[in-house]
Amino acid sequence: MGIGAVEWLVIVLIILLLFGAKKIPELARGLGQGISEFRKASTEIRKEIEKGAQEPTEPVKKNNDTTVS
Repeated sequence: MGIGAVEWLVIVLIILLLFGAKKIPELARGLGQGISEFRKASTEIRKEIEKGAQEPTEPVKKNNDTTVS
């Protein structure tokens, strides 16, 4: 069950009353920039994880030197 047209209209009217018509473009711009930054960061993290998964790992060399000084 989704939100109908009447519910959207009520939400928009409440937002207009709370913030005023002049502040809404600023809020939308800020929200858009925030979403853009979030997507950019998540893409970068995904690429780093994939890069790390594709890199071959070097075998760990054991130090078998057991001499005591």
